[in-house]
Amino acid sequence: MSKENNLKKGFSRRNFLKSSVASGAGILLANSILGNINTNSSRKKRFVIVGTGSRSRMYQDAVFKTFASSCEMVGFCDVNYGRLIYAQKRGLASTNQKIPLYDVKDFDKMISETKPDTVIVTTVDGSHHKYIIRALELGKDVITEKPMTIDDDKCQQIIDAQKKSGHKVTVTFNYRYSPPRTQVKDLLMSGVIGDILSVDFHWMLNTHHGADYFRRWHSQKKYSGGLMVHKATHHFDLVNWWLSAVPVKVYALGKREFYTPEMAKRMGLEGYYERCHTCPEKEKCAFELDLAKDINLKELYLDNEKYDGYFRDKCVFRPDIDIEDTMNVIVKYNNNVTLSYSLNAFNAWEGYYVIFNGTKGRLEHKIEEKIYINGVDAVQGAIKGDGTYIKIFPIRGAAYEVDVWQGEGGHGGGDKVMLEDIFLSEKREDKYLRAADQRGGAYSILTGIAANQSLLTGKEVVIEDLVQNIGHPDYPDMPSHYAKIPMPEKKVEIKRD
Repeated sequence: MSKENNLKKGFSRRNFLKSSVASGAGILLANSILGNINTNSSRKKRFVIVGTGSRSRMYQDAVFKTFASSCEMVGFCDVNYGRLIYAQKRGLASTNQKIPLYDVKDFDKMISETKPDTVIVTTVDGSHHKYIIRALELGKDVITEKPMTIDDDKCQQIIDAQKKSGHKVTVTFNYRYSPPRTQVKDLLMSGVIGDILSVDFHWMLNTHHGADYFRRWHSQKKYSGGLMVHKATHHFDLVNWWLSAVPVKVYALGKREFYTPEMAKRMGLEGYYERCHTCPEKEKCAFELDLAKDINLKELYLDNEKYDGYFRDKCVFRPDIDIEDTMNVIVKYNNNVTLSYSLNAFNAWEGYYVIFNGTKGRLEHKIEEKIYINGVDAVQGAIKGDGTYIKIFPIRGAAYEVDVWQGEGGHGGGDKVMLEDIFLSEKREDKYLRAADQRGGAYSILTGIAANQSLLTGKEVVIEDLVQNIGHPDYPDMPSHYAKIPMPEKKVEIKRD
């Protein structure tokens, strides 16, 4: 048996959901097999990626292509041999170099041999903390996908590790950078509706994107934290940033009532099955995901099941799902603002309404997003132009609509701007302070973590009881709760008989 076949065999029995960062002996594939690291480009910033699933491709392409003049990829790390080879092929096509590959047990060896400046973490959410903490301990900066982690204990470990190491942690909140969401921040900063007293925020996931969370590892809270953490981290971060405030108390209700075995029968199916690929009723199920029909899903997942046994197309109606599809949350912030939030994963359209009630008026903002399924060749979070608006309702004044700032690409144009902020060597001044570190990452997840605890106990949860010594994130100044405001116009028309 060849050396490379032996190395393939080493992957075949590993379960990607039980991987660890334990340092081990030996590199997965030696440089002699995969090609040497380019040591003649020391002026470039060096990156490695741990986790080479679909979320990593945005970062791969940024380093391979958009910022290739100042950045280079020097290593990939994963539990799945096939996805590593897939990532290497993509890198070879773009850079004409074979990027070295490492098993997760050789994470330390990868850092030692490739000498990166920054580790990019795009693994399963529940393992983010392992790689973030170990990279910091090894003296590296970290860029991590949201959510930073999934529970309070892991969050505390990251906060403590960052303080001890002094190295930088960047959490990638691309929604902050989306032009319409930045515009909302700009309007709130301007004081057009005064200081904010309450927020109503309602996010809808449709039965394409929403259902997709119930097929994947996200359907188990031990891996994702549920939608209250994995998905809502985006939403809670937006509110924190829009308000320049942090949550202090949380109460929540939630249930799973749509993606259930009972619903499968109500829709005319005989029952649930393990996965779509082998489902005897897939022809009549509108929730079927055919991995073989999409080249990206096929090459990333279907072709690589033999290495870790991970099925990307599990039945959305199976009983072992333990995340909610219907959630409601009440949050109090440190500036006394209150938030009413809902998240539903089975709606007729995808997007959100958010309403800010202020001392001078009301701001209403709506965005509809296009249909998307993770991993397919489509733009995530693309905005439907006819479903987007921002309206201002002054107290006792005439309402008006403002022209919405436009953006193109992933997450409403946010991906492009965020990637520039991350990878450009010369940072641009940003009055909105959209870049987020471990402090913003912590507070974005702590609302969802507290909500999960509230779901279990039926009680209000205090944030500072969960994680300590976070520090306040860097947010722009907002209109004061104590500044004088004009008295509304007294004149009111009264009709008399």
